[in-house]
Amino acid sequence: MDNTTLTTLAGIMEYAVPILFAAIGENFIEKSGITNLSVNGTILLTAMAGFVVALNTSSLLLGFLIGALIGMAVAAVVAFSSITLKQSQVAIGFILATLCRDLAYFLGAPYNNKPGIFLTKTPIDFLVDIPVIGPIFFNHHVLVYASYLFIILAYVYLYKTRPGLQLQGIGERPAAAYNRGVNVNFQRYMYTLVGGALIGLAGPMYSLAVKIGWSGQLSGLDGVGWIALAITIFGGWHPLRVAFGAYFFAGLQQLGITLQSNTNIPIQILQAAPFPLMIFTLLLVNIGRAEWVERELAAMPEKPRLIVSKILRMLRTSPPASLGIPFERE
Repeated sequence: MDNTTLTTLAGIMEYAVPILFAAIGENFIEKSGITNLSVNGTILLTAMAGFVVALNTSSLLLGFLIGALIGMAVAAVVAFSSITLKQSQVAIGFILATLCRDLAYFLGAPYNNKPGIFLTKTPIDFLVDIPVIGPIFFNHHVLVYASYLFIILAYVYLYKTRPGLQLQGIGERPAAAYNRGVNVNFQRYMYTLVGGALIGLAGPMYSLAVKIGWSGQLSGLDGVGWIALAITIFGGWHPLRVAFGAYFFAGLQQLGITLQSNTNIPIQILQAAPFPLMIFTLLLVNIGRAEWVERELAAMPEKPRLIVSKILRMLRTSPPASLGIPFERE
């Protein structure tokens, strides 16, 4: 395998990390029944704040910590507004997304394009020397290695532990969970804050490890949060499918970077291409429910109809039954 291919595949592992943490964080929030649309603004604000704090303190740890804390603070507003005040979760999310984005650009303006510290690569001895696999998976900074473990832990927690099963219960049938002694609203608060912290970490992951630095509107991060939301849906609120969605999107980004030096296509098109392609993929996930698709399938010959139907069933997803619905104790 040539060096260009190895570099591209290794880049996918790295570029997927922030959106992976954001999408799985949103997955936890929505599994509890809360819709959080503030993700895009949160990532922008924490990318700026994490970079500024790390620059002024010379501490990467504080940069990541402030990102998690800001993410929790934004999520706390979402939780209080939707759980306690029972306001529209969609409206609150959109307002926060816009507010956080504008704050990031305004407060971060003095730090645009300033050089700062960043996370360096720490190859894993012996493993990095394995042909093909080593350079792709084990020649990264520590966050990439943490993401491998994070995917496994998220899956095990959700589907193999009692708290994880309770989380699914409060998102699907909160009244039944409440009758079994689960404090539904408290759990929703808790998971919204935890998910918010994970989303908040995604910002510094960009500015301190992936797209190093802060360049305001030229940072190229506006829109990534909406993709994280789309990946949560694409992944069917399942950590493994969500992780696949994150790697798929990162692959589209890396493909654009690779093509920049090999084609005459304008760079702006290549940078923007992953976003409509991801939206198109999201449409494929949900198109199977459309009545016209059912009619077209019915008119197809049996063999291709069975193949297409199987593919659509594999892609089809269903949100938690109580997603976006406030819980009222009877």
